[in-house]
Amino acid sequence: MNQTIAIDCPAEILVSLHMNAEGLAGFMKQQTAITLFREGRLSSGTAAAWLDLPRVTFLLRAMESGAVLLEDSFDDLARETSLLDAPS
Repeated sequence: MNQTIAIDCPAEILVSLHMNAEGLAGFMKQQTAITLFREGRLSSGTAAAWLDLPRVTFLLRAMESGAVLLEDSFDDLARETSLLDAPS
């Protein structure tokens, strides 16, 4: 079940960002998904599904926003490369 969250936003913010309410909502949703992914609170698959994006597209956007996709550990490398061999 989906939930809708309402956030008050002064018109001045929308004007200064050159966005309408829908554009700001989409931007905030994407930034929230990326931040939660970076904090380890959402998986890349869950975040991508929330944004209705392919996982690879989400990972590229997260990386462009500064997310570290792999730490320098063999465990992380093994986990991520095992996903490449997993059936879809």
